[in-house]
Amino acid sequence: MSFTTPPRPVDPVALFPGLAPLARTATRLHPRPGSPTVHDSSVGGPLLWPADEPWPHCEGPHDASLAEDTPRSAEDIRALRRVRAASAERRLRDRRAPVRTPEEDEVWRRHGGGRPWFEGPVPMLPVAQLYARDVSLPARPAGTDLLQVLWCPCGHGVSEPRTALFWRSAATVTEVLDAPPEPPAIEKDGYLPRPCLLTPEQVTEYPSTMELDEELQDQLADESRWEAAGAEWDDGEAEDPQDFYFRNLATAPGWKTGGWTFWSLTDPEPRDCPTCGTEEIPLLTIASSEWDDGSVSWRPAEDPADPAQHLPGAPSEPTLVDIRGGYTLQLHVCPASPDHPHLQIME
Repeated sequence: MSFTTPPRPVDPVALFPGLAPLARTATRLHPRPGSPTVHDSSVGGPLLWPADEPWPHCEGPHDASLAEDTPRSAEDIRALRRVRAASAERRLRDRRAPVRTPEEDEVWRRHGGGRPWFEGPVPMLPVAQLYARDVSLPARPAGTDLLQVLWCPCGHGVSEPRTALFWRSAATVTEVLDAPPEPPAIEKDGYLPRPCLLTPEQVTEYPSTMELDEELQDQLADESRWEAAGAEWDDGEAEDPQDFYFRNLATAPGWKTGGWTFWSLTDPEPRDCPTCGTEEIPLLTIASSEWDDGSVSWRPAEDPADPAQHLPGAPSEPTLVDIRGGYTLQLHVCPASPDHPHLQIME
């Protein structure tokens, strides 16, 4: 199934010609629950990892005093997710149905209590695998056609899992690691992505309001300019025209590659490569949701209009990833060299 982002409520370039040279292409990944293989682009799926290459571990530190939630194993999290899904489906059919059955209570007793905190190096978790045949990958190193992203099962005290990027040529992987190690515990359930297949779609993005020059910001704020063009900006959600632009015209929500950096918590910050000083560019956005009440115009046409009618995690939260209660983690890479450290921005 393909997913189609609706046309923007307003043509931003027709209304503000100064935006035209700032247009960038982003690729929305549109992850949806499935059963990916090592040969698929995926979120949370198995990786095409060479059998003779060590699985990446995070060396820490992993401070138990900074843990936000009850650490659970991947097996625990998967079992509890099955119980939650069964309960939600049952109560969707009959609101008088029990929240949990006796069998589901037993699953909670067995898997809900938590696991001991880990010490020393800990295996990292697969987050995404992206083949260049499926997804546009900015700053892709020559000779590679596959990006693999992993992260630590611990938030390191700031609810930002430490990420690791691996570029490789798929053709060089002749024997695949069958059973990658899993961490003994994961700090937050939302750090374990649910396996999803991707249906990539390219869209056009523009800078967030705070990255525009003063002239363009003034134009966006001028209500008379919108009225003269017959363009509606008051959709009931936006506080002012600049807010409408930010929500509906600038950057797409959800998992994506490329495009512009999304700023919401902080003012734009320098993204200079710590090695060479080159400005790093957006590679991958890891999102807690595909869209929400503030970005509903970006909801794919194929997704139902009322998410309340659906089971938890679909369609607006397909991956079950949660970054600090609903934020995004944006990975930036240096276009000068893939060997330079990448940057993480949480917004």
